[in-house]
Amino acid sequence: MEKLKRYTAKDAEETYLVPHWAAGFFRVGEDGQLEVTPDGNGGPSASLYEIVSDLRDEGRPLPVMLRFPQILEARVVELNEAFAKAIRKYGYKGEYRGLFPVKVNQRRMVVETVAKAGKPYAHGLEAGSKAELALILAQDTHKEALIACNGFKDDDFIRLALMGKKLGKNVVITLEKFAELGRVMRLAAELGVEPQIGIRYKLKAKGSGQWADSGGESAKFGFTTVEIIKAVEMLAGAGMLGSIAMLHSHIGSQVTDIRRIKQAVREIAQTYVQLRKLGAPVRYLNLGGGLAVDYDGSKTAFYASSNYSLGEYAEDLVYVTQEVCEAHNEPHPHLVTESGRAVTAYHSVLVLEVVDTIRPPGEESVELSKDAHPIVKDMYDLTKSISAKNYREVYHDAFSDKDTLQNLYDLGLVSLRDRANAESLFYQIARKTLKLALELDYPADELEDLQKLLADKLVCNFSIFQSLPDSWAIKQMFPIVPLNRLDERPTREATLVDITCDSDGKFDRFIDLHDVRNTLPVHEIRPKEPYYLGVFLTGAYQDVLGNSHNLFGRIGEAHVTVDEEGYDIERFIMGEKARRVIEKMGYEEGELAESVEKLVRSSKLTPAEKGSFMEQYARELVGYTYLED
Repeated sequence: MEKLKRYTAKDAEETYLVPHWAAGFFRVGEDGQLEVTPDGNGGPSASLYEIVSDLRDEGRPLPVMLRFPQILEARVVELNEAFAKAIRKYGYKGEYRGLFPVKVNQRRMVVETVAKAGKPYAHGLEAGSKAELALILAQDTHKEALIACNGFKDDDFIRLALMGKKLGKNVVITLEKFAELGRVMRLAAELGVEPQIGIRYKLKAKGSGQWADSGGESAKFGFTTVEIIKAVEMLAGAGMLGSIAMLHSHIGSQVTDIRRIKQAVREIAQTYVQLRKLGAPVRYLNLGGGLAVDYDGSKTAFYASSNYSLGEYAEDLVYVTQEVCEAHNEPHPHLVTESGRAVTAYHSVLVLEVVDTIRPPGEESVELSKDAHPIVKDMYDLTKSISAKNYREVYHDAFSDKDTLQNLYDLGLVSLRDRANAESLFYQIARKTLKLALELDYPADELEDLQKLLADKLVCNFSIFQSLPDSWAIKQMFPIVPLNRLDERPTREATLVDITCDSDGKFDRFIDLHDVRNTLPVHEIRPKEPYYLGVFLTGAYQDVLGNSHNLFGRIGEAHVTVDEEGYDIERFIMGEKARRVIEKMGYEEGELAESVEKLVRSSKLTPAEKGSFMEQYARELVGYTYLED
């Protein structure tokens, strides 16, 4: 038999597609440990496994979120420099004014890091609610940095925005519907503030990917062309036409196809020049969000990917806008994009520990008694006769036998032992079938589901509903990689399940360059040796969309920086205690303890048992909501 060549770090990178999705921020080290490289492959690195091990040594529980502020800073810089380069290339006369929509991740560390990194570029922030605007106004941003107020607004939201303008902030109130215009005009007069108004135009062009249906003529937000004309006439009549500072559009989130983006840019740029011709002195052309993250590394228009680079995105937006403006002899506007996912996705890694393995039957030997059912004996014979020539026929026979035995069992004609033996034998045949099929150049299509059927289920200490809600709700895929042993060949295939009591708490769709994998290559789990998995590109939305299903609370997080001297865990934020999560549901800790204490006092427990139970109950209320050692 030909000896397998040594499995290397390079092999691991291709197995888990690290170079394809990591954007230079992660790599496999020669020692088989996954490394973070915040400044790119040429800069300093740190082992994620060592970081997690240090946290465990400090008594920090898992799961944990690792955050790398340097990656956030790098993404802000990359975005702004990409547009600066495109502007220089085409001789564009306007400037770029990026906006970070804080709805993507409102965590303090995220917002403050983005604001700090963006200050040299006058990179601004976008609010979609009063609460978001309140935290944005407190940030130290460049005086020319935009603060865009999107979303539906009441009087208090508009007042807060107008007062921000009065305080010297570059606030633009984006009108989402025509009815908001009169309200802004009234409150601006009341406060004595000249507003900066943005009008969201309802694009006819639609995006691609998961959120394609959120755009187009049926979109939730935006003015029709008829309403834009009415708004211009209304403002002109009030002597306020000069307050129209921005034209806004939004094609959608995670737009995977660059052709759709270019189509939308051409449409909104045409609307910009038409607004200028009507006398509106629009200065900012907001092209909205949509800059995609290549989650699976395939560089395609697949919903978890994107078929363009950041540089191509910037160049296309600049070029198309310039072409339209110059065709109509109108000035180049300042270009605005609201890129959130592309800025934050890379900076955080969810670290899970495998706490148990559930294996399908078929690995154990089967010994039949003399009175075993004839069909079970037939299946036993099939395990001995399978070969490369007949594996399909044998598998079909075994499948048919298994179904027949199930029907007989339902009628009470087969014993539980016979059914158990038949199940083990079927899985033995399935394993041999898969092994033989994978040795062929063109295995039968009907065997594609066998790998998933035979996969281990790795029980991971986390809640998918709290930490990865998009993977459950919209089947979003995230790269998942073991943090060490990457210099060893993975010999098992697995799916992941969480510790919630919900059957949907599982992860069974994994990235691939050509398809969607049903399983993840993993290593044999060794007793008493931790096995950590990193879930990557989780920095956008997952932090703020998670819910408290089963009362699993927010997990702990570590803020880590990396330099030539190594790494530093700058801050650790504890995850939620049980009592905090319980109180969010309307309960009071004191009332719960009092009710339980009454129950204990009236019970038949011994005094020692009563005291012991109350101590345990009190500990659980202040304990981590996840499994602990």
